[in-house]
Amino acid sequence: MEKNVPQGYPLVSIRCMVYNHEPYLRQCLEGIVMQKTTFPFEAIIHDDASTDGSADIIREFADKYPDIIKPIYETENQYSKHDGSLGRNIRAVRSPHAKYYAICEGDDYWTDPNKLQLQVDFLESHPECTLACHACNLFSEAKGKIVFEQHCRSGDGELLTVDVIRRGGLFICTCSIVYRRELIKNYPDYCKKCHVGDFPLQIMGVMKGKVMYFDRLMGTYRINNPQSWMSKNDKENNLSLKRLKGMRSEVNMYKGFAADYPEYESIFKDRIAFYLTYRTPIKKVTPQDYTLFVNEFHQEIKAYSLFWKLFHYARQSQTNILTKIYYRILPYTKYSKFGMSSDLRKSPS
Repeated sequence: MEKNVPQGYPLVSIRCMVYNHEPYLRQCLEGIVMQKTTFPFEAIIHDDASTDGSADIIREFADKYPDIIKPIYETENQYSKHDGSLGRNIRAVRSPHAKYYAICEGDDYWTDPNKLQLQVDFLESHPECTLACHACNLFSEAKGKIVFEQHCRSGDGELLTVDVIRRGGLFICTCSIVYRRELIKNYPDYCKKCHVGDFPLQIMGVMKGKVMYFDRLMGTYRINNPQSWMSKNDKENNLSLKRLKGMRSEVNMYKGFAADYPEYESIFKDRIAFYLTYRTPIKKVTPQDYTLFVNEFHQEIKAYSLFWKLFHYARQSQTNILTKIYYRILPYTKYSKFGMSSDLRKSPS
């Protein structure tokens, strides 16, 4: 049961994770402090022991906007510990009265000063809604420009549960999310331990209520950024024990949701098959690494449907023509929406 926020306390608490984001951070923080709202809000800016000038920029904004910017300066990188210290340090500073949480990482930025007000107004008047998101520009760091607009659907409206599960974590841009604090109350371990944090949150949003999407460009999500988690993960073309551990945590997350929400079990099973088949860089791994992969996910591979077993065989055999055939027929099957967050993208105006 949600409680009213005491007068004077932040209604919204924004989380901003920073690590060596000096080139982008000023734009990020300006997007936060420019928000025009009828309610107070705070921004927890967590610098995870950056080695560039990120901390200096945070100090500048904290001095100028002390009522909004609440900084955390780490002397030792917390993310690399994987021991929960990152979350504990943020919770120690974050207002315990905030009703809503928002996300904007240090390399992304908001572009609409009315973004928070629009989303919070909707959540306030629609208690059945757990999370609100919106369209975003995708800025390519490699090309130095906006390359796409990410749209979840055509026009404002509720997102379908199956679309959120099938399309993956890039379907909803992380910097567009505002959600109820209650959404992560009694958050299951399979979500907490997953190596990605935004996708379990999105899935939980549609499991516990409705997710509202605004078809309005109000933020920019940076891609091809060498400092981002995704870019670093994509560079790991091997199947190291570290990567296998991360993959296992994501598979366990899907299994956890399937067990808790059995009406979607078949979709989560297909999501596991897609993730392990489509997302594994089989062509770039050694036979020894591939053996580790098969041993780790033997039970999941054994449970594949015939479609995924054949797709797995085509990729494992490294037969280009077989793989190309599967990629050609995939859009015409019931699995066409898995991971396809790009089919709603538009070129920038």
